[in-house]
Amino acid sequence: MGLTLNCAKLMIIYLLRLNFIGIAKFLRNSILQGFLLALLIFLPITDLYSQEPFIVVLDAGHGGKDPGNKGFNSKYYEKKIALNIALATGRKLEKTLGIKVIYTRKTDVFVDLIKRAEIANKADADLFVSIHCDAHTSQAYGAGTFVLGLHANQRNFEVSKRENSVIFYEENFEKNYEGFDPNNPESVIGLTLMQETYNNQSIVAADKIQKRFVRNLGRKDRTVKQAGFIVLKYTYMPSVLVETGFLTNAKEGSYLNSSRGQSEMANTIADAIIDYKNTLQKSVVNTIQSKQPTKNIVITASEPAIQFRVQIAASQNKLEPKPFNFKGLSPIYRNKKGKMYRYYYGETTDFEKAKKWIRVAKRKGYKNAFVVAFSGDKKIPLAEALKNK
Repeated sequence: MGLTLNCAKLMIIYLLRLNFIGIAKFLRNSILQGFLLALLIFLPITDLYSQEPFIVVLDAGHGGKDPGNKGFNSKYYEKKIALNIALATGRKLEKTLGIKVIYTRKTDVFVDLIKRAEIANKADADLFVSIHCDAHTSQAYGAGTFVLGLHANQRNFEVSKRENSVIFYEENFEKNYEGFDPNNPESVIGLTLMQETYNNQSIVAADKIQKRFVRNLGRKDRTVKQAGFIVLKYTYMPSVLVETGFLTNAKEGSYLNSSRGQSEMANTIADAIIDYKNTLQKSVVNTIQSKQPTKNIVITASEPAIQFRVQIAASQNKLEPKPFNFKGLSPIYRNKKGKMYRYYYGETTDFEKAKKWIRVAKRKGYKNAFVVAFSGDKKIPLAEALKNK
């Protein structure tokens, strides 16, 4: 029965891809009509629109020559605990239909921060989750989640500074990170631009993880915060950094170092990711359903086509969008929001073409170039644009 049902699902998906004339000819057979209508009634609609896997990249923080923090007794290694939680999270997700898991590391090896982001970008991931353990000079405790943004206070800056200091283990960090200094708060301002497009979805994912920490495990709620993490900067998708707890707290460090603690944290993170995936897919299905016209609806105009551009710069200075102002790149588009002008290179409905333009812009010296999406004159989250493609 299961095999027959799966075959039927595939047949419906195939029919949806055919042109309407082909479908009409196929459905002339009344028996087939009844069979397919029955399946359409009983099959969840999400089955018809979830052909592509939901790709999650799990990033175990630190590793190899970078141990991370060692807790209050110097016996708890953040790199080992983060890896164990990441692998356990992945094992649960891999058992979930429609999810594909990719790891930035599966063993005790050192991986440059920028390479972690490259792994996620190459996989065209839907979500990036970086897993860590926190530290403090006091007996602070509790789990927290972070998205990329300007640190609102000294504590958030200290967290990002500690995690960003990993770059000093890397051989070419001056070149790779263009002079970024983890110890300088002003350097963080330059980090926030890249993830701006995905900020809303990043917050949604982080909020789901945070709420499950509190509801499922009774952890102290350290809330969703923003801070300038390099590992989140270079990812082209919603991204979250999880601080699972404080190894410097005697009780919490013991919990996180235990098999039970790691298993519970992993299950909770996995459940939150599944919840986030289902929320996105439900949103897509609702969008598809809402676009179906009925006889009581008069469609007066079609929705504007989604266009992709490559953002190359942002400044308070108003520049003419001419090639000579942007190292020969053309066409250039300018958009003002608040006091900031943003400058974009190219415009296309083809996302793959836009990604190629990123390489062109980077060769011209715009190292932080990235793709953004527009619906008409309104900028929309890239994830939303790609889901509706």
